[in-house]
Amino acid sequence: MSLTQIVFIILAGLALLGAVGMVALRNLVHTVLSMVLAFLAVAGVFVLLDAGFLAMVQILIYVGALAILILFAIMLTRDMMDRKAHVNAAQWPLALVVAAALFALLGVLLVGASWPTVTAAISGDQVVALGEALVGPYALPFEAASVLLLAALIGAIVIAREARA
Repeated sequence: MSLTQIVFIILAGLALLGAVGMVALRNLVHTVLSMVLAFLAVAGVFVLLDAGFLAMVQILIYVGALAILILFAIMLTRDMMDRKAHVNAAQWPLALVVAAALFALLGVLLVGASWPTVTAAISGDQVVALGEALVGPYALPFEAASVLLLAALIGAIVIAREARA
């Protein structure tokens, strides 16, 4: 087993640990910190794939912007962090069943998938090719990511205004 494989296994474990922490932890601040751990592990995987630009985008946008935005929303809504506040989680058994079914479906799809192999190294300037792809065939997913960030910002503002009212 090579060093790259060992580092990948460690990063994958950290990403899974962060993802489980996002779902399992009850404190909102700890949940956001688990999300940051998962995002940083994914950025590490990008570094292993020699996609340094994507790793930096992952850190700047998701860890830097989205996580901080969520932390500000949590801090602005301190009433939600009150231990005496009642949290309505009556649908958790149904959510557990749906999550287990989705996990099983994804597992079956991953086992049955045929994975492409890389036959040649990528040539040319990767940043230029990525920039051309973002304004070319991948313009719609790039815009969808910006709409996601805008929706998160608007949601944080709405939550903060309702908490102040």
